[in-house]
Amino acid sequence: MEYLNFVLENPIYIILIAFGLSLLIQLYFYLFYYSRVLFYRKKQAGNHEKEAVSVIICARNEEINLEKYLPSILTQDYPNYEVIVVNDCSEDESEFVLERLQKKYKHLKTTTIKQDEKFYHSKKLALTIGIKAAKNDLLLLTDADCIADSNKWIEKMQRNFTDKTEIVLGYGGYKREKKLINNLIRFDTLFIAIQYLTFALGRKPYMGVGRNLAYRKSLFFKNKGFASHNHIESGDDDLFINQVANKKNTKIEISKESITRSDAESTFSAWFKQKKRHTSTGKLYRFGTKWRLFCENTSRVLYYILFALSLIWFNEFYLYIIGAFAFRMILQLTIYKVAMRRLNEKYLLLPSLIYDFLMPYLSFSFILVNYFTTKRNKWK
Repeated sequence: MEYLNFVLENPIYIILIAFGLSLLIQLYFYLFYYSRVLFYRKKQAGNHEKEAVSVIICARNEEINLEKYLPSILTQDYPNYEVIVVNDCSEDESEFVLERLQKKYKHLKTTTIKQDEKFYHSKKLALTIGIKAAKNDLLLLTDADCIADSNKWIEKMQRNFTDKTEIVLGYGGYKREKKLINNLIRFDTLFIAIQYLTFALGRKPYMGVGRNLAYRKSLFFKNKGFASHNHIESGDDDLFINQVANKKNTKIEISKESITRSDAESTFSAWFKQKKRHTSTGKLYRFGTKWRLFCENTSRVLYYILFALSLIWFNEFYLYIIGAFAFRMILQLTIYKVAMRRLNEKYLLLPSLIYDFLMPYLSFSFILVNYFTTKRNKWK
């Protein structure tokens, strides 16, 4: 009671208290979730049976990428798999590229969706057609502009499946270029991966990325596919996983050989448009997911603001304030460093100090733009 009266008589101390609370919330996420990347060890499964796999790729006007990247998928060191490419209303030479590749790779199968001016469809229809065409229960999804980092990609993703495992979350990164926007995009991708991978390790799976995601065909049809969110343009990966993943049926794969990569957007406006499309699905996440992500983002914004205000108004406590700030920063850099090593990312450690402050504001801007914009977010 005495402390409460003191605060009421000196309301400026609310700033210091709020800084402490925002710090505690941040430490909760770092210690309870993100730190799991430090201690993650892949359990040895012994003589794990190599289950047949169907790799599914949806492509719209991707002739260049199919020619360039599809061979990395077709030459995997795996005994039993097929690759299904859904040629979705392409107007370029994709059909002829696929025909040439089919002559060389017998395990490549294609299906084509013809253009219909009276009927617009999203990627979800193409993906559903690909899933229906798959002859195997184990599905591995990636995009036409993705390349597998190694010929062990299928093997590393598949090794996680057991009788109880229905979903495996992988990492889909971006190729490094010496551009500021590339650096920002790669950090954003890394941080999102740290979140969804460690949340899954913390038995709170909430999303995956279509560039590197595996689940069972039976799970897809048991949950009626994308029926519950078919009216949303995006969400073929994160909304579906948010709907069907639970603490028992989801595993993750973190290894350099399990990574896929694609070319990042080259301009801020193009990336902003991409992020706007991706974040449009957040409103349909489960309440617990939305609450956790809101608390993380909001506490991070308040943390930096209140840190500055606390230093200004409470310089007599500056050693304690700076000490608390330094503790979180060291913890943050340690986790990022290990995650970068595990996911084969480079030159993001020092920039992370700036991006960690900047990204929450950008995230809120994506959400606000989606809220006030009614224009449809097309996948291509």
